[in-house]
Amino acid sequence: MTRRGALLLALAVPGAVSAQAAPLARVEVWQDPTCGCCEGWVRHMRAAGFDLAVRKVADVRPVKAANGVPEALWSCHTAVVNGYVIEGHVPAADIWRLLAERPQARGLSAPGMPPSSPGMDIPGTPYEVVLFGAPGGERIWARH
Repeated sequence: MTRRGALLLALAVPGAVSAQAAPLARVEVWQDPTCGCCEGWVRHMRAAGFDLAVRKVADVRPVKAANGVPEALWSCHTAVVNGYVIEGHVPAADIWRLLAERPQARGLSAPGMPPSSPGMDIPGTPYEVVLFGAPGGERIWARH
C-alpha cells in the first residue's frame, strides 16, 4: 500500500492501518471468468493490502446461496474473508472496518452493481453498503 493509501485508510477507518499489519485469512473470491468489473474490484482489494485467491466459476449463484446472501443483495461476485461474506463491489475501507469492529453479522453487500463502486469506477452515483445477517436485521453500514 502506498503512503497516500495508508493515510486515506487511516482517515476513513481509525485503526485500520494497524489492523492491516495483523495477519488476515486469505480473501477467497468467486467470479465469472469474463467479468472485467470483478477484476477491477480484485485490483482495488489488492491495492488496499488484501491477499486474494480468485476462483473463476461459470455460475456464482450456488456460492451466494451457500453463504447465505439474500437474493435481494446479490451482485456479480462473492468473497469470504475471516468468516464474513462480501457480496459485490464493497470498498476495501468498509471491509477493514468490518474486520476491526467484528459485528455479529453474516457480511456486507453492495447490492447490484453500483456505478461508483470500486471496480465499476464511474463516479457520481451515490450507493450504500448493507450489513446483513445481523440479529437486528439488515442495516446500512456505509454510504458512498
